Amino acid sequence: MEKLTSPSMFIGVQGKGIISFGSGQPDLPPPKEVFKILPAYRSFKYGLVQGQINLRKALSKDYKRSTENDFLVTNGASEALDLAFRVVGKPGDRVLIHSPYYYTYPHLVKSAYLEPVITETSEGKIVLEDFEKKVRDCTAVLINSPSNPTGRIQNVKTLKEIERITQDLNITLISDEVYKDLIYERENYLLSGPRVVTINSFSKTFSMCGFRVGYLYSSDSAFVERATALKTFTSMNTNILAQEMAYEATKVPKKRIMNELKIWKGRRDLIYNGLAELGLDLWKPEGAFYVLPKIKNPRKFVWRLYKKYKTITYLGEWFGAPSRVRFSYALDASKIEEGLKRVKKCLREI
Repeated sequence: MEKLTSPSMFIGVQGKGIISFGSGQPDLPPPKEVFKILPAYRSFKYGLVQGQINLRKALSKDYKRSTENDFLVTNGASEALDLAFRVVGKPGDRVLIHSPYYYTYPHLVKSAYLEPVITETSEGKIVLEDFEKKVRDCTAVLINSPSNPTGRIQNVKTLKEIERITQDLNITLISDEVYKDLIYERENYLLSGPRVVTINSFSKTFSMCGFRVGYLYSSDSAFVERATALKTFTSMNTNILAQEMAYEATKVPKKRIMNELKIWKGRRDLIYNGLAELGLDLWKPEGAFYVLPKIKNPRKFVWRLYKKYKTITYLGEWFGAPSRVRFSYALDASKIEEGLKRVKKCLREI
């Protein structure tokens, strides 16, 4: 059990009989349209650091009153977040994060010499009273809705109040919206304002995780310019072939996304009902593809489930939820069903 150090020990692990509830990447294939350019593609020179113009123009169509200059194309949402934190403040400044959180957030904040401040949630929902008390001495706020690892979405009323509070206090509001197209309960509410920075990628909506194409968007031109300048000295341009394939993905009909959403919702119901029938305390996911049940002795559970039953899950403590375990249901229904059988056997043992 002492070997459970971080999610890195499970990322990419495959093998005969292994079922992974760990990986946060869709098993559905990317749109076939993204591969059509491959036989004829011949551009291999450096690209624009800010991102290829055709892709940025395509992205601007989804954001009212935006232009291609408001976007920075990055190596996945991870680089976009990293750049945002490096730009947003000076060493020692504080960034408010709601818990449970995606496991990289505190590390990215600290790597930018900033201090993470945690606001707690109730069943995955932000408690505005605690939020408003802690946000006042922060430089930035990070919101992730739908959330990894909870699958919960924040109420629109709460999001509007967060917009108002941060704008009144002149605080940068960073919104990680990589799961915005995977919401089961309502349409996505896009946080907006003069100091809002939106983070997104092609990984979840289009199943293009390994392509590593993300982006940062803001109407604050100075913020985008500073982030672009910093990228010049780090990774330079994002892979131009992947960008061209991402551009093709922007042409895919919305109907495809809606059809896949039905698949995700079916899987959500399958794993939620299955874990609830095992008597586990859990919140019903409203988006993304994660569920975070409470499990007694989670370290023993995760280790034994992996070593004896060849089934991967992630410790909740990696996400700021030490009494819970994260399950991703980004896998076929038949594997979810088999995985639940193994979970049942493991729970009986421990």
